Order: sequence, then structure tokens, then C-alpha cells
Amino acid sequence: MSTTALAIASAVLGLAWGAHTVWMVRRLHRARRDPLTGLWTREGFTRRARRLLRDGRAVVVLADVDRFKQVNDTFGHAAGDALLAATATRLAHGVGRGGVAGRLGGDEFAAVFVDRDGTALERLDTLAHILARPVDSLPEVHTTVSLGWVRRADHADEDLSGLLRRADEAMYAAKRSPSRVRRARLGRLLASVAGRRPGRRGAA
Repeated sequence: MSTTALAIASAVLGLAWGAHTVWMVRRLHRARRDPLTGLWTREGFTRRARRLLRDGRAVVVLADVDRFKQVNDTFGHAAGDALLAATATRLAHGVGRGGVAGRLGGDEFAAVFVDRDGTALERLDTLAHILARPVDSLPEVHTTVSLGWVRRADHADEDLSGLLRRADEAMYAAKRSPSRVRRARLGRLLASVAGRRPGRRGAA
């Protein structure tokens, strides 16, 4: 084979490998996105959240759609899917481009953002009201989203899993709060080892 032919063959192989690499990267990127909501899946969320937690001003949020099972039972799964998609869009917008939001599974979402101006509570109160608005395509569906949150600086020795457990405990308390927003306690964690209280799912 001539030198020219070898050069052409090498170039073709290089292009083919480059195209294959791009295809693999795109597939991996899509695999880390939830197909219904477009948010990061647990793996994709975790990787990005850990980077944000290097900043002591970071805030970890856990969100859960209230009475979601009732929505599915009353209006059907298509309505439930539309509600989840709208919740995801609103949550992602609420944490902004500098933050990250993910769907952990079912009707449970998580987010991390850096509270640069110390207005996390006001920001999350506003977000809770936005999340409670009816979806345009489902004006008859009325529900709320409970938010539990924790500051990174309050528990500097804990990793993402520990902070999520604290946010989970706060979210459980938020379900019984008129504001639907609750900050995690500064003391010891009261929730179970798994970070959940029995019967939390489907609670009001």
C-alpha cells in the first residue's frame, strides 16, 4: 500500500473513531438525564452536586410532590407525568444556571445551589409558591410541593448523602407546615438510618 493510501486510511479511521467517541459521549450524557423531566438522574446529579458542595454557602434541597398518588389515581398517569415535568422545569429554573437539579425517583427531586446573598429562605419560599401553581395543561389539578433544605456550612463534616438525609427529615416536617418549606435542624438527625420516616410517601 502506498504512503498516500496509508495516510488516507489513517485519516478515515481517525474520523470514524472521532465520530464514535462523540456518539458515545452523547449517549452517556443522555443516559444521565431523566427521559420524562430532562433533569439529571441520581448519578449525574450527584457528580455535579458534590462539586457545588465545596462552597460552604451551598444549600441542599429535597422536594416531594404532595398527594401525588391521588393525582395519578384521580386524573391518570398522563396527568401525573405532566405534573412531574412541570415541577422539574420550575425547580431547575428556581435554582438557576449555577445550581443543579435532579430527579431521584418517583415524585422526589433534589437540588443544590450556592446561596451567595444569604436569601435561601426567601428564595425557597418563592419557589414553593411557584411549584404550587396549577400546570397550564392541568388547571383542575391542585397540589403543593414540600421542600426541606439544609446549609452546607451548618454540617461541614457531612457528605452529600448526610445532607440529603437532613433535608429529607426537614421535608417531612414541611409537609405539615403551612409554608411547605422547612430548614433542617442543627442538632442530631432524628430520621431513620435511611433518612426517611415510616409512611412519608403519600403523606399530605
